Amino acid sequence: MAELIIRKAEKGDAEDIAALEQLCFAVPWSREAILQDLTENPRAFYLVAEADGKPAGYIGLWIILDEGHINNVAVAPELRRQHIASQMMEKLLQQAAAAGINSFTLEVRQGNLAARKLYANFGFQEAGIRKGYYEDNGEDAVIMWRF
Repeated sequence: MAELIIRKAEKGDAEDIAALEQLCFAVPWSREAILQDLTENPRAFYLVAEADGKPAGYIGLWIILDEGHINNVAVAPELRRQHIASQMMEKLLQQAAAAGINSFTLEVRQGNLAARKLYANFGFQEAGIRKGYYEDNGEDAVIMWRF
């Protein structure tokens, strides 16, 4: 991977984000839901990562009052373990802090140890469990917070 660019997502990124959803998640969000967030939800903020000009990943945030809810973090399977998620998370947290958002929450599959470690490295702490949260297999979600 030669060059990674992380930038604010735009309407034209909906197709690439939807494609990453299909590759990365058992229950992907629809292109329409993503497009709605990008164009109609003033409380939504997304970043996309491009590696050598191709979609590499994305991260999404919903601003709820003075908190940020990270709704999805996805990296193309062939580009994982290259610190793309870490770079997206770092940029998201910096930009949110500049906007006055300093506490964050997210849910992560209990069995996704790599993601849980990533979030812990950014100061997220496990705060609870949502039983049967994931509809594809009933897996529990770990609730994590960063203050």
